[in-house]
Amino acid sequence: MKALAWALTVWLVAAMAWAAPARADVDQCAPPGLESASPLPTNLAASTGGPDADRYTTDSVVPLESVDVDALGLIQPGTLTVGTLSDAPPSICINSAGQFTGYDNELLRAVADKLGLQIRFVGTEFSGLLAQVAGRRFDVGSSSITTTDARRDTVGFTNGYDFGYFSLVVPQGSPITGFDQLAAGQRIGVVQGTVQEAYVVDTLGLQPVKYPDYNTVYASLKTGQIDAWVAPSQQAQGTVQPGDPTEIIENTFSLDNFIAWAVAQDNQPLIDALNSGLDAVIADGTWARLYSEWVPRAVPPGWKPGSKAAPEPQLPDFNAIAEQNAAQAAPAQPAQQKSTLAQLKDAFGNWELYKQAIPDLLTTGLPNTLILTISASVIGLVLGMVLAIAGISRSRWLRWPARVYTDVFRGLPEVVIILLIGLGVGPVVGHLTGNNPYPLGIAALGLMAAAYVGEIFRSGIQSVDPGQLEASRALGFSYSTSMRMVVVPQGVRRVLPALMNQFISLLKASSLVYFLGLIADQRELFQVGRDLNAQTGNLSPLVAAGLFYLMLTIPLTHLVNYIDDRLRRGRAPDEEDPLVSSTAQEMN
Repeated sequence: MKALAWALTVWLVAAMAWAAPARADVDQCAPPGLESASPLPTNLAASTGGPDADRYTTDSVVPLESVDVDALGLIQPGTLTVGTLSDAPPSICINSAGQFTGYDNELLRAVADKLGLQIRFVGTEFSGLLAQVAGRRFDVGSSSITTTDARRDTVGFTNGYDFGYFSLVVPQGSPITGFDQLAAGQRIGVVQGTVQEAYVVDTLGLQPVKYPDYNTVYASLKTGQIDAWVAPSQQAQGTVQPGDPTEIIENTFSLDNFIAWAVAQDNQPLIDALNSGLDAVIADGTWARLYSEWVPRAVPPGWKPGSKAAPEPQLPDFNAIAEQNAAQAAPAQPAQQKSTLAQLKDAFGNWELYKQAIPDLLTTGLPNTLILTISASVIGLVLGMVLAIAGISRSRWLRWPARVYTDVFRGLPEVVIILLIGLGVGPVVGHLTGNNPYPLGIAALGLMAAAYVGEIFRSGIQSVDPGQLEASRALGFSYSTSMRMVVVPQGVRRVLPALMNQFISLLKASSLVYFLGLIADQRELFQVGRDLNAQTGNLSPLVAAGLFYLMLTIPLTHLVNYIDDRLRRGRAPDEEDPLVSSTAQEMN
């Protein structure tokens, strides 16, 4: 194991020496342009509810010049704080320069400019985004959010800036040729919490395979672990690359559930202002330009962005462009069937991406991971010792609260605790933390660690022979002094390996702080690797992040093992006892 730790360290150092010039060949978070234009899907008429189904688009908007930016209820006056995602190109993602971008975010940036507002993007997970918007953690949620009635119970929405449409992605040569052929017994992948999941469950009446993000579900499709992927159209268009052993075979629309930005329900002034800004960027051609750059696809009849009074955007003929691109393109060669080993090499062994990932992992991910882990460990150790002492106390008024705390924080999933503290305590102390998620994330991790550390300490203390305490009391020590000087040190020494295991678990759990929302410079190791994975569609950056975790944990494990061994065995026979040495000097 020591040889492995040294080998990993040498490997990373050598890679860093070559890291600077290397970049990924494909940046899926770059605007694809008209070269990726797609025509109108063939099954539109069978799937749409028609424009008359829209009950929410406003008839008009307030004049842009009448918007009072001081009355928008922003978290930070003059700045629009936006919760977004980093792993769903080309709509919402982090590009190779480490900046939040994508069609949704660039359009919102243009709207904010019309309103005279600065904009600040913060990354989070979709599962917590709407709750964070409702709790005023963010002013706006930007994540290609489909405006379902169920979601309107939680947040308010602006007018639509895009239309809802799903794509069905399958392996090449699949017998599945349309949504109507999806059936029970097939493994149909979706991202958890999305409208695609609701479509598969509620409309098709099937039970899908749920994944946490788009890259994981697509990797599973490419390796044959699922039979189909029901995806948002933008993510499907941006993810499926030429040469991939997959294809988009059919699309389905939902015009009555358009895509919009989420805002707190009680912040109607901000909703009205964003609607005014959206109409303004439609009128001056900005919407059409960004749409053509990022998501160039034919608009279905009966739909247009903005309010009902907004002008019809002037768009190129995407059907004709797509046909021309197809005619000029070289005939697509069918993807050759690769061996399992070759697929694994392509997915995990891209050396160029390793070299690209290491600088960001080293300068951004590693420091933030260490800050989160070390700070939470200090809280966990201090509070854990308090819980251990209270847990073995003779007073039930100390034992019972310690037991309840331990049961609650050990029983709840880590992500639930982080969300409860972030969304529950966050709004209360937001003026003290400046809405920085790190203090809350550190507190949540520390409180979780304390429950486990307390039990580790308690078991170690109770494993010490009772005669140790009795002997120290017989020598005149008080109970508290005996515990502090004799029993607790022996108990802690016995549980050092268990404490290190908890530290390693805490190190890995630090990635969950991303649920609270982080700006690009606050990302930890896992999220840096995940974002580069989203940019390139390759899993090698995640492996690079994993190697950094190994580089931290393996040496620490062997260090604590060495210390534990030294404490159990004492000094080596050739080492001189300092007490004997000093006594001999005094006698001389």
